[in-house]
Amino acid sequence: MSTGKGVIVFLVTGFLLFLGTTDSLYAQQKEQQALEAKKQQLEREIREVNRLLFAERKQKGSVLDQMEALDQKISRQQQLIRITNQQSNLLNRRINANIRNISTLREELEHLKADYAAMIRKSYQNRSKQNRMLFLLSSESWSQAYKRLEYMKQYTQFRKEQGMEIQAKTDTLTRLNQELTRQRKEKELLIAQNRRARDQMMAEVGRQKELLKSIRQNESAYTARIEEKQKEAREIDRQIDRLIRSAIAASNRSSTSRSNSAARFALTPEASIVASNFSAAKGKLIWPVEKGIKKQGFGIYADAVYPGIKHQSNGVIIATDQGARARAVFEGEVIAILAVPGGNKGVQIKHGNFISTYYNLSELYVKKGDKVKAKEELGTIHTNRSNGLTQLKFYLYRDVTRLNPEEWIFQL
Repeated sequence: MSTGKGVIVFLVTGFLLFLGTTDSLYAQQKEQQALEAKKQQLEREIREVNRLLFAERKQKGSVLDQMEALDQKISRQQQLIRITNQQSNLLNRRINANIRNISTLREELEHLKADYAAMIRKSYQNRSKQNRMLFLLSSESWSQAYKRLEYMKQYTQFRKEQGMEIQAKTDTLTRLNQELTRQRKEKELLIAQNRRARDQMMAEVGRQKELLKSIRQNESAYTARIEEKQKEAREIDRQIDRLIRSAIAASNRSSTSRSNSAARFALTPEASIVASNFSAAKGKLIWPVEKGIKKQGFGIYADAVYPGIKHQSNGVIIATDQGARARAVFEGEVIAILAVPGGNKGVQIKHGNFISTYYNLSELYVKKGDKVKAKEELGTIHTNRSNGLTQLKFYLYRDVTRLNPEEWIFQL
């Protein structure tokens, strides 16, 4: 019976090892899937950067435009390299775990084979029917004879199960070896991908340095361009703020729910419902374009050429295809049409006490007072003739407070 007990101990040990390995593999697979999804998203974004921001660079577009586009691409390439490194490290852990499991299984298999061989020898020594019959007839009572008969049946079944267990562990060992080979090949592929991504990034960094050199040779022109862009941004911000405050004043004058605040909408019950629904959709709102990439995020950012110069972005800039149309991110009412002197047009939509603004439109499809639904087209986005870029400037407010659209639009 000591042989049987030893085998049972190994079976239990193997089962516990299997459970621990299964949980660990499941967690690693989930992590690997998440990393792969991020990797594929970054690869798509890099393709979109190439398509939307570099398509016209040979024919037109300022050096500054190219510089900003390169910044976008290099940033995503750096993220891609980091994720590929994480995938490689995760595979390393899986490979090491597989090596440990293979070693443990081999030890278990050797013990199982030794125990099984001992059982076979003992069974051979007592193999004759006469010995088995004498074993039964030598019982002191019918009860003992019955128990001995049951033991013989169990012993025979145990031998059969031991043979099956040896075969199962042999098969598991074979599969683990095959998985180890596959994982090593996968790791080699990831290393090669990372090397190509790094080489590509270094080439882009080289191009960026050349552009920096050409820009700094004509610093006055660059400075003038920056000042022009900042002036336009300030004018847009002023008009957005003015129109929102004007809409608040007009809404509060006509509302039965009087508000003493000039910076907050007095909401009707219906508007409160819309505002509540909008707030509940935080992080899940649709993009204001059907397809595109984020070119500039929200907040303070460093200048691409002179990092000491800081810029303030009160919204986000999304690059898209020529002829693309802006669309409402949520149901609401058009409360204002923007028209910046020397610039393009924009639309403001009120969602309860939230306001979304869509600027840089060349053609409008809506007018003040229109009720719109989510995904409803608002106008054609302007394409800049000098650089060939089609870019929507999108802003989000709660009353007069600026919000970060990246926190509200899904995966922006």
